[in-house]
Order: sequence, then C-alpha cells, then structure tokens
Amino acid sequence: MGRRGEGADLLLRGFFVTVSPESIELVSKHCNEKGKTYCFNLAAPFIVEVPPFKEVVDKTMPCIDYLFGNETEAAAFAKSSGWQETDLKEIALKLAALPKEGASRTVVISQGADPTIVAKDGTVTEYPIIALPKEKLVDTNGAGDSYVGGFLAGLCQGKPVAECCRAGAYAASVIVQTSGCQFEGKPDFAFA
Repeated sequence: MGRRGEGADLLLRGFFVTVSPESIELVSKHCNEKGKTYCFNLAAPFIVEVPPFKEVVDKTMPCIDYLFGNETEAAAFAKSSGWQETDLKEIALKLAALPKEGASRTVVISQGADPTIVAKDGTVTEYPIIALPKEKLVDTNGAGDSYVGGFLAGLCQGKPVAECCRAGAYAASVIVQTSGCQFEGKPDFAFA
C-alpha cells in the first residue's frame, strides 16, 4: 500500500483504542504527515458508544483514509453522533464526508449476507458477497476481519475497490465455513 509514501502503511482495529488511545492518535498523525494510507476498523459498537473511545475515533477521523465496519458498528456510530440517518447508505455517505485531511475517505460497510456498501466522494456502490447455502455456514466469527484482510490484500496490490471487495468477499466466505478463525490449504482465489 505504499502508494502515498515510502514505508509501510497501517491498519488499526478499534479495540486498540481501549488499550492505548495515545498510540492511535500518534499513528494517525504520523500516517497523515508522511503521506501513508491509514486504515481503521471500528471493530465493535462499544468503540463508538463509550465516550472516551468515541472521542479518540472522532479526533483521528480526519486522518482515516479507509474506514471499515459492519452494519451494527456503522449504525452505532450514527446514533452516538446524534445523526438522524438510519439507512446504511446514508450513514456511509455521511462517514465518508466527515472532515478529512488530504485525499478523500473510503468507507466500507459489510452487512453479513447482504452486499457490502462502499462510499467515496458522494457516491455509494454496493458489491456482492458470496452467498453460501445455510448448511455451509459453520461459524461467522472472524468474517468481518477476514473481509477486511481480503480487501487490504487487494489494496496492497493496487487493485481497484471492486477487486478489493471481491477478495474480501472470498476471504469471508472461506472463514465462515470452518469452526474458529483458521484456514487450511491453499486459497482458491486470484486477482483479476
């Protein structure tokens, strides 16, 4: 992902806000100042519902280039911000439009069995997930994190958002077919 600057770019999960908010602020500023891509995963609704944690997210939001979350986390952000919007597309647009230093922000909201919502520059696009028969669903723990991992794999390779979403959908579809967050064998996926 070094397209904006030399060196490694960074993804932080919201849970880190509970351990070291100072580090979140330091890293977000560093990435912004050095032209690095800064990605942030909301990780859980309480991250944006508990005031001290929400304050850290709000304070670092101007540095976030890619914001990830699921439908519950996005709705919690809207509610804790006092927004009237309940439609996820509108929430995604509003998240993408929050003040941003540098280039615009991309917001990626996964919705389980429903299409992923991506908002950027006033536009919302939906990307399909890989539908599985109910009997193949074993454990949904880790599905969102797997989606983000697949998305970032594409982003690191300079792939367009559609291809990043395709990789995310693949990764999530694989992880929900096993018990626990594990993967055996070689992935059956290739970027276009």
